[in-house]
Amino acid sequence: MSQTIAISGKGGSGKTTLAGLIVRALVERASGSVLAVDADPNACLASTLGVEVETTVGDIRDDALERKLQTGPGMDRERAVEYAIQRAVVEANGFDLLAMGHTEGPKCYCAVNHLLRKYLDRAATDYPWLVLDNEAGMEHLSRRTTDAVDLLVVVAEPTPIGAQTARRILGLAERLPVTIRRSGVIWNKVSDPTRLEPLAAGLPTMARVPFDPQILEASMAGTPVFRLPADCAALETVGNALAQALGIELAQPS
Repeated sequence: MSQTIAISGKGGSGKTTLAGLIVRALVERASGSVLAVDADPNACLASTLGVEVETTVGDIRDDALERKLQTGPGMDRERAVEYAIQRAVVEANGFDLLAMGHTEGPKCYCAVNHLLRKYLDRAATDYPWLVLDNEAGMEHLSRRTTDAVDLLVVVAEPTPIGAQTARRILGLAERLPVTIRRSGVIWNKVSDPTRLEPLAAGLPTMARVPFDPQILEASMAGTPVFRLPADCAALETVGNALAQALGIELAQPS
């Protein structure tokens, strides 16, 4: 049975790095392949995971509207879009990646978005794990028409603005046309847990990821999360938080 994990958070909170750590934790400690979906046009999940993207869903959507996708006998536009999306998926060791690319813009994307919804819904049954790195508004998440989100992870910094943003995102999640079975906040870059407590009051805290110089150095150098040492404190914290939130057992890192 597929498990869907959606990640959201304000820009600068370390959301994409945490999304990469979640993918790595699943690859190394869970069974089954992972489909990572970079659904934030401003994010860099591909570089965080150490892969390169040549085509995004936004590119395919534009080509479909401009009738640049090749069709022929036995291949209508729907099949052409689906085939193009399949080719856009980047295959890596233990996970695949699909980048959504830009948002709609001034054109009408309704018909193509319908095909995209169908593909994402089908992908949720093809992969044991689906990880969606969303922008704070979670527009892409709201386009899914079937399959509930098993876990919504809100990444927030331990600041008043971070706490306010986390409350706003959780409030928005309650109004989305999808079922979210469980949600929680991962507080990132926590250097003083005692100062976090009043900020986190009333929020469903999943984990407190300590400030880790290794993460900062890797981010500044553009080092993929898979090259972080296995004993990285942030990676261990994220893996344990996932296991507890989903109510599953994850293998201990080797």
